[in-house]
Amino acid sequence: MKTSHAYRPRSRAGSQETRERIVAAVRELLEEGGFHEATVEEVAARAGVSRATLYQHFGSRLGLVDAICETFARSQELQSLKRSAELPDPVRALDEVIIDCARFWARQEAVLAPLYGVASVDPAAAGLVERQRRDRRRVFGRLARRLHAGGLLHRGLGERRALGILLLLTSFDSFLELRRHAGLTERDVSRELRTAARALLLAP
Repeated sequence: MKTSHAYRPRSRAGSQETRERIVAAVRELLEEGGFHEATVEEVAARAGVSRATLYQHFGSRLGLVDAICETFARSQELQSLKRSAELPDPVRALDEVIIDCARFWARQEAVLAPLYGVASVDPAAAGLVERQRRDRRRVFGRLARRLHAGGLLHRGLGERRALGILLLLTSFDSFLELRRHAGLTERDVSRELRTAARALLLAP
């Protein structure tokens, strides 16, 4: 009697490798400024997989951008930022999170600039931008509370206004203005933002 071949599920390692190739293709297209116009078929071709395989792993363009956002969350810079925000000294935490934030924007600038540029017309890009804003509000909201609770803010400057200042200074738009339009180096951007944060937030 002829026996049927045993079913062999796709290996987890192979599946992960496929995902990584697709994510790498998305990053390449973003860095080249072509992701917004690229079709799912073009992304799949760049990754060397079929359209069906791409949908199997990510489901949609939104899923592709979510995957890019997950790579950001695992980045060394954002992991460092989260640790810096919890430093015992809130003033040192303020300095360090600004350094980490500027470093993250600098490392991911080529990928983020196209996404932020089309966020008003591309739902996938808009979702990533909003997700990053929520994450920043959470981290900097806690830091603003710590500065306020420690009596470290300027007189009359409450937690809510302090958070607004922090979000403005650490936004990707602010980074781009200083980096691209003012021509500052990453180190200069970090120094100027720390100086501004101390002047605007901290009591003498």
